[in-house]
Amino acid sequence: MVRRSSLSVGALVAAASTGHVLYPAWLAVASRRRPDVVVTDPAHWPAVTVLVAAYAEAECIGPKVRDVLANGYPGQLDVMVVADADVETAARAEHAGATVVTADDRLGKAQAINLGFSKVTAPIVVVTDANNVLAPGAIAAMVRHFEDPRVGAVAGEKVEADGGGEDLYWRFESWLKKREWRLGTTIGLVGELAAIRTDAWKPIPADIGTDDLWIALDLSERGYTIAYEPSAKAFEPPVITFRQQWERRTRSVSTALHVFQRRRSQLGPAGGLVAVEIWGHRLARYTVSPIAHVALLGIAARRARTSRLAKLLLLGHAVGVWTVVRRSTSEAVPANVTAHSSESARVAAVETSRDVAPDGATATAPLGVALARRAAQALGQGVFLQAVALGGIVRYLRGDRPTRWTTVRR
Repeated sequence: MVRRSSLSVGALVAAASTGHVLYPAWLAVASRRRPDVVVTDPAHWPAVTVLVAAYAEAECIGPKVRDVLANGYPGQLDVMVVADADVETAARAEHAGATVVTADDRLGKAQAINLGFSKVTAPIVVVTDANNVLAPGAIAAMVRHFEDPRVGAVAGEKVEADGGGEDLYWRFESWLKKREWRLGTTIGLVGELAAIRTDAWKPIPADIGTDDLWIALDLSERGYTIAYEPSAKAFEPPVITFRQQWERRTRSVSTALHVFQRRRSQLGPAGGLVAVEIWGHRLARYTVSPIAHVALLGIAARRARTSRLAKLLLLGHAVGVWTVVRRSTSEAVPANVTAHSSESARVAAVETSRDVAPDGATATAPLGVALARRAAQALGQGVFLQAVALGGIVRYLRGDRPTRWTTVRR
């Protein structure tokens, strides 16, 4: 009986750690002898259209257009803004020098991207959001990968300023994408910054809310590879409130589960490397991991009186929950990271926020205090991600898989 119980606990531990421990460990081993992919400048830089789907972005669309045009791309560059039933955003985008496409009714991001692609003539399209700032040279860095005809899209790097919470998650994501790309492809396309080969494009179905994941899986199924370019960074301002962060994350899980249900033929052995990446990078984290996690907490609660390991597990979760609650009640945003900030100020704020603790303490704190703080942040992020996955599952089962959502005007 004891042995059977130990086996059950071991199976739950394996299930709970698949996406965050076992898959990264497998990636580290599988890619350890694979060098980073080296790309060079093309003989001729192809024309590029930077496509921005924008709704309620009147305050930041002008700076966004100017930021893109100043990115330093050596070839022909056009910015196309799809103003999603938003007259004011359309007017300001046109004034800033963008080609503007308008929709009479609000479409949602995925269908706005479809509309934009229907108007594009350039061979390469870069999709990016209205509220972020691109690192200099990001567009050229991505375009270099298209010299390989097998590359259907290139994933950029999302950098989020939040003072030590979400940035841990995105650093982890970046590590996964780097290792996956060493193996030949990644599924880690991000809608904040992605480049796509125009002649490989197929429209996104009307019921899909997670456009970047759908594009990555669709291209992969048709034999294209998804490259990763770490120097192509998109600097994102922080999510303003905990509630908005929760809404965005649970929505992402719910809509991603819908994508996986629609593309379930790619989840089995026939899917090859992409199937492994789907399960390790996303699907296990969204399904078996949080459910197994809850089961482990139940076992730990029952064994807390007799097991030091159970007590340690519960203590770690208590610290994580405390960290999440503390962040949710503070909901502080650096004053210099807003949609009205200048591009240079926003980039500087993103970079420096990595060295600032959530309570405003600087990185000059004693080493022991800094390490304890970082450990608490990591525990908090782990608890939050598991809770988000459970919340996303509930939304998915309720049929709450929106393709349009409420956006804060900026």
